[in-house]
Amino acid sequence: MSTVRDTALHSGDSTTSELIANVVLAVSFAGFVVSWGVLFQWIDEATTVAGATVLVLLGVALLVAAAGLVAVGVASRLDRLDTTPSPTAGFTVGAVFGVLWSVLGALFATTLLGAGTVLWVPAAVAFGAAGSLAATLTREDIGSTIPVAVVLALLGGAVVVGQIDAAWVWAPAWSSASFPGSELIPAVVIAGSLLAAWSGAKAKAGFGAQGRQAGAFALIGTVVFGMLAVLGLLIGFIVVNGLETMLTGASLLGGQLTIPLVGVTIPWPAFPFATNVTGGLFVEVPGVLPATIGTLWLVFGAVVFAVPLGVGAAVFLTEYAEHGRFTQVVEVATNGLWSTPSIVFGLFGLAFLVPRISGGNSILVGQLVLGFMLLPLVLITSREAVLAVPDEYRDASAALGVTKWQTIRSVVVPAAMPGTITGVILGVGRIAGETAPLLLVFGGPPYPSNTPNVLGSFALTPNPPFVTNEALLSPASALPYQLYSTITAGVFPKEIFTNQQFGWGTALVLLLVVIGLYAVGVGSRLYFRRKLHHE
Repeated sequence: MSTVRDTALHSGDSTTSELIANVVLAVSFAGFVVSWGVLFQWIDEATTVAGATVLVLLGVALLVAAAGLVAVGVASRLDRLDTTPSPTAGFTVGAVFGVLWSVLGALFATTLLGAGTVLWVPAAVAFGAAGSLAATLTREDIGSTIPVAVVLALLGGAVVVGQIDAAWVWAPAWSSASFPGSELIPAVVIAGSLLAAWSGAKAKAGFGAQGRQAGAFALIGTVVFGMLAVLGLLIGFIVVNGLETMLTGASLLGGQLTIPLVGVTIPWPAFPFATNVTGGLFVEVPGVLPATIGTLWLVFGAVVFAVPLGVGAAVFLTEYAEHGRFTQVVEVATNGLWSTPSIVFGLFGLAFLVPRISGGNSILVGQLVLGFMLLPLVLITSREAVLAVPDEYRDASAALGVTKWQTIRSVVVPAAMPGTITGVILGVGRIAGETAPLLLVFGGPPYPSNTPNVLGSFALTPNPPFVTNEALLSPASALPYQLYSTITAGVFPKEIFTNQQFGWGTALVLLLVVIGLYAVGVGSRLYFRRKLHHE
């Protein structure tokens, strides 16, 4: 009978602690999301809810999270909750709290007390020592909650009482910049929400090893969500500003499509901004078709140049070359090339490739330069993908009596294709939006009146290389190059759009092109993965 009552009591205590921890997590998540909305100006800081501004409500959120952490920590320490805390929060947590409290002490001394250098340094040291000792000398339920709650309470209280508001400005002496409260408060709440989520997740799991794991997961998950949210906000910002321009003159059945061989014309959706040329006297709605075609030719040429070389080099280094000084040098060189700024590749193309190939800006030189940029990533990812292929595949193929090259061609390379394509996808996403090298080796008129006719410009000649292509050796336009030209140089030749409107529309088309290239890469990866698993 006593065992049953004890189990029920602990179950109820566990439910209470989880309820309080869930409130802390919910408040932290809400403050995290709203703060990002205020920073990106999607939410006006002057908006009032129940008579309080958004910034004041963010301060209240910090106070609520602090109260919840204090309640859980104290109740756990008094053995009112079913938790399994460790004897200490750990030296790592103590070091983190020491740094955090040092910053808090310095800000308190300089901002609220107006202390000079002589006073804020001792204040920072004293606060840092107190925060570190509070985490390391007390039991984990206290050391992981109370120091965080004190920080949240001080920051939230300063916002709620009006000590820090939207009109408050922080102008540090070590910098010429000034930081208004309308930006500082959301930034502080974001940091405080991460701390509260970490501590609340530990409390929800009952502290101990499971609590530390839950806290790490909550912290990492919140950061990942924040990154994805920022990405979503950026994409949404581009879509909102560029959608109207991109849909100018668009209609679902306003265009016509003639079926080849049959000669039948059917209604077709019309998107003039995506299908029209930019310049020309008879163009009512200027479009970005020449720049789009130029971007696709650049990406196609770079992939054709870099992928065979990168995959071939990866196969040689992995399957044939001995692992020694040579492979180490190649690895260091490829990592260095991948981290090299793109403008360096552009300067290389301007100084070395342009005089020897085209004598000026051209599509071919742009393809080669972007191919050189893509090559290191393809080599790195392909080599890792080949190394990840299990040796059992090679042994099984060798047991059938086939040659090493047949094993590589039929077993190793197909098994490594998903990883290789992942590298290509990442690389294509980078080179498709590059602007700096294109300014040096590729760009032509910013508003062309025709598209580059690469396929129709091949011609045979009696002299080496026996095949020429005038379009490949001529400059063209690409979406990032045209976007740069629209925003920074000249005046847009058509009155229907301003520079800014045409720039946002171009940015949206560029985003859609990059997403389309990603979709092709992801589809190719799924195809090879299913083929590998015989699905």
